[in-house]
Amino acid sequence: MMPKATVKLIVTGDDFGYCPRRNQGIVECFLAGAVSNVSLLVNGSAVSDAVQLAKRHRIPIGLHANLSEGSPVCPALKEKSSLLNADGFLHGKMGIRAALAEGCLNLSEVKQELTAQVELFRELTGHLPFHMDGHQHVHVLPEIRHIFAQVLEEYGITYTRIPIEPDLPRCDWIDPPLMAFYRSVEKDSLDTVDVFRKHHIRWPDIYIGLSTMGKNMSLVKILGAIDNAMAAYLAEEKPAVPGSSSLGYDPEVKTITIELMTHPGYPSVPPVGGCGEGPDDFSQSWERLHELETLKNPELQRHYKARNIELCAFQHLEM
Repeated sequence: MMPKATVKLIVTGDDFGYCPRRNQGIVECFLAGAVSNVSLLVNGSAVSDAVQLAKRHRIPIGLHANLSEGSPVCPALKEKSSLLNADGFLHGKMGIRAALAEGCLNLSEVKQELTAQVELFRELTGHLPFHMDGHQHVHVLPEIRHIFAQVLEEYGITYTRIPIEPDLPRCDWIDPPLMAFYRSVEKDSLDTVDVFRKHHIRWPDIYIGLSTMGKNMSLVKILGAIDNAMAAYLAEEKPAVPGSSSLGYDPEVKTITIELMTHPGYPSVPPVGGCGEGPDDFSQSWERLHELETLKNPELQRHYKARNIELCAFQHLEM
């Protein structure tokens, strides 16, 4: 018989600072108890507004390191850099992957930009990030993962995200092109585990968010992903990804940590929003509002309580 587990669920609202309507939606979710943690884009067009809202409402906040969208924050890299495309912006979600594969990225510039983003975060908030992950999962890319880990270790930032979702292979509702991207993210993440362990970086036991993103989010899918991941985790009697937040499996007492990645908010209305070049299609779509409404559904909160799931933030995890 499997032991009854205590579950700590971190519901992270990504892209805080992207635009005022994104900020509004994320804050509404936090105040409703639907989001417990946020990840800030320091190059977002509404970052100052986001920081003030986080301070006012005491929202736990981390850094959503951005190497793929908009403009860099490091002054030395704004005009000429291997991180920029021909239009003078960061390469984009797929562009940065292509540039990396072609050997076109200067890794010292990657470190310059990541360091500049941590420093700007500290300047804006008055403290270091409680966690740091990568916008569009750039932090697990080959070579970049080593730089990312160095920066976290140098600043003493303990927690990150490893986007490996246990139930992903069975999620037949995901469009094939998107699934192909998710599987590439999963492969990069698996190759990142040993790198992050070497630098004493930790992450929750279970990650969920790829299968429940945008139009694919529903109460049934969120709860199914949690239940399936927990069942697999407990059956294995060990962390799903070695080196995660657990200090070791105890058959008598067990706390499982889960991160649910979310993107709630009201749709961006151009030209407002983005990280320097306007809002992208996903940010303008109805899918953001769909996530907001799903997460705020009181039925979801009731199911959390019935499953002994406690919402928390990275800063509340034991070090």
